[in-house]
Amino acid sequence: MSFRRREVAVRGYRELAEQLRQRIDEGEFLSGETLPRIVDLIDEYDLSRQTVRDAIGVLADEGLVVTMGKGGTIVRNRTRVRIPLSRYTRVLAPGGSKGPWETACAQQGLDGQMRVVQVARVECSDETADAMGLPSGSEVLYRRRHALIGSDDVVQIQHAWYPANVADEAGISGVGKIVGGVYGALAAVGHTPATASEQIDSRMPTPAEATHLKISGKVPVLAVQRLTKASNGQVLELLRTTAPADRIQLTYDDLPLL
Repeated sequence: MSFRRREVAVRGYRELAEQLRQRIDEGEFLSGETLPRIVDLIDEYDLSRQTVRDAIGVLADEGLVVTMGKGGTIVRNRTRVRIPLSRYTRVLAPGGSKGPWETACAQQGLDGQMRVVQVARVECSDETADAMGLPSGSEVLYRRRHALIGSDDVVQIQHAWYPANVADEAGISGVGKIVGGVYGALAAVGHTPATASEQIDSRMPTPAEATHLKISGKVPVLAVQRLTKASNGQVLELLRTTAPADRIQLTYDDLPLL
């Protein structure tokens, strides 16, 4: 594919980054599409290879694109998922087909999916034990999941821990996906979630998180810890999720003030 040289004068990588940013924002390059190859951008803008590379690096740091090596530079999906607090109460009834993530996505016409990555019985760390009110070294069920839009757009990385006996009673110890979500499975056996407390922090991603989320290490993430308890105060779930800050909108409507 050949490109004519741009009439707009671009002298440095910041100016080129601004030009490409504008073309993305105007829809010339859509989410999931590949930017022109470096050699084509060199020809199009009459710039050096290093200048083009630096400009693409700026866009990657801003979260606009993802560099895929031989796969080229892909325009990143920045669709924001609105996640309301009501996602919990809507999945408490047993027998449903969607969990909280899938429910929140469906309300926005998005194909939300949950993929199980790992399930294991482990001895909880001191930090996890303290958060769950368990003796250090207690056996817990650990589930790691990816919350996606479609089949390959990972938006959240989820790490969840459950008391081993509670997990066994609720039938969530297997490696398969929990149809309808964990909350519905817990409620079905009498472990009805009664309260959910969330703590939200922002930070930079770890290298492993950046790889899974397909972001630069300079794109900030939201780290959410949720502790779910039954009415008797027993901890049912400790969940830690990580997501790019520009992909998630946590909404807490109509909270009681008294």
